[in-house]
Amino acid sequence: MGKRNAAPINIGLVFDWHAANSRQTVIQLDRPLDVAPDRGTTLDGAALAGLVHELSACLAAAGLRRGDRLAIVKDNHFDIVLTAAAAARIGALPVMIAPIASIEAIRIMVGRIDPAVLVAGASVLARAAAAGTTLAVHRGPLIAVGTDPALAAADALSLDDLRGGPNPPVRIGGDHDPMIVTHTSGTTGVPKLVVHSAYTALGARPYQLESTRIPLLTSGRDDVVASCISFAHMRALSWTRSQLSIAPRAMVVISDPDPDSAARTLARHLPTSLEALPNVFQRWEELADRRPELFAQVKRFISTFDAIHPRTVRKFLDISQARFPVWAWGLGQSEIAGISANIFTRRTVRPGPRANHDATNIGWPTLVRVRLVDPVTGRRAARGGPGLIMVKTPTRCLTYLGEADRHRAKVDGKWWNTGDLGMRAGFGRIKLVDREVDLLPGVSCIEIESTLLDRLPRASEVVVLATPDGPPVPVVCTPDGLLDQQDWDRAVAGLIELAEPRVLRWADVPRTATWKVRRSGLREQLLGEAMGLGSGQWT
Repeated sequence: MGKRNAAPINIGLVFDWHAANSRQTVIQLDRPLDVAPDRGTTLDGAALAGLVHELSACLAAAGLRRGDRLAIVKDNHFDIVLTAAAAARIGALPVMIAPIASIEAIRIMVGRIDPAVLVAGASVLARAAAAGTTLAVHRGPLIAVGTDPALAAADALSLDDLRGGPNPPVRIGGDHDPMIVTHTSGTTGVPKLVVHSAYTALGARPYQLESTRIPLLTSGRDDVVASCISFAHMRALSWTRSQLSIAPRAMVVISDPDPDSAARTLARHLPTSLEALPNVFQRWEELADRRPELFAQVKRFISTFDAIHPRTVRKFLDISQARFPVWAWGLGQSEIAGISANIFTRRTVRPGPRANHDATNIGWPTLVRVRLVDPVTGRRAARGGPGLIMVKTPTRCLTYLGEADRHRAKVDGKWWNTGDLGMRAGFGRIKLVDREVDLLPGVSCIEIESTLLDRLPRASEVVVLATPDGPPVPVVCTPDGLLDQQDWDRAVAGLIELAEPRVLRWADVPRTATWKVRRSGLREQLLGEAMGLGSGQWT
């Protein structure tokens, strides 16, 4: 088998490129695609490329043209990526929106997009109808997708209405032109719409690394690579390109993180490489206790988007039967992709006096430059003290769609203000303290949360909320919404003063599309106020 050319960096060409190669992978889905419910749950390279062509023809039949914007908002699944690829293939600008809880936030985002065509999931449309509203006033057709057409809007087209047209010509934009729009998590409000070019989304060197064979850290030809992420976010594009480049034995898509649903998929396709969002791994800890065999073959766990707690890492590494399992963790943002990376092993997360430091040790910057600055003066932060993490990277986004001023406010020359607080940890490493908006002077909420999770085995989530006029308020999630007072007293021994805990079930906590806790929403829900001690200036 000869050496293959590198995969293209425009998502509109990636599936065709993969289908043309002699070495291909197969995608296994946890449920049929909403855009093709009759195609089953197993798709090879030719089927994927053919579906992208078909969707391109449908979008063109609906009136989408080169330079137009396409809004995609539907239930989480891999067809968000396929639909975006179909639009990019004909030169349109796809905007991927996750089915976040707030219909009003979706309305605002669609309004900023002003799409020529709107593709919406039937369930999202049903939620809007139940709220007595629509997603937005849009100037073009609405295409409803989903397995229950009865839930679609009365004036919506279906893909069946549009099928059968000619395959439109490929009209790919330049490498530095806008190619894709995703959005931020929206932990503090309406998510920002992040505009990337092909180069900043998939072409810069940090993305190329994932397609390079690195022992222990990247997948190989014999791997079964599973992913449970938000497929409306930038990570879905880089995961798709890298895995289609490597062509493992199978790519497994887990669109629903519910433990019982995920267990059925994992049992059918036992993964050797498993990626999920940090809060999903936390949710799956109960699954690891009940069904450890589902994770026995995993030799590579991967998490991005947010901090990961040592207890979670320890649990999964301990049940793996691989000879040397590793946990690869990366900190990134939708606007700039990866910032830093760290590798955990069983030894580095052993219980002990230093175990809790692993939650904030975010490791080494990955092909980017990092500096820490004082939030007030903008000057270099004092040695040993916290500072705002500024990043210089070739993967920085082009702008925020509809909020260019907000984007400019976070740019200082070639530097990007992440809004995260960090500290130098020696040997070039960075320690994450907190988001600036969530700061707790003198300590780290993340460290306290990790300590409490280690000491409260029944807790599936711990969130510490700083307050302006009293001790921080801890929020503890347990399966039954109950917490034994003696267990709590033992857990807080030696920690800073904390208010009495608020105890909730997992489902009672407001979350983003990436299953992060919406701290501002939780603060407002429990304390009646949205802001803590941070300024929130760089959210």
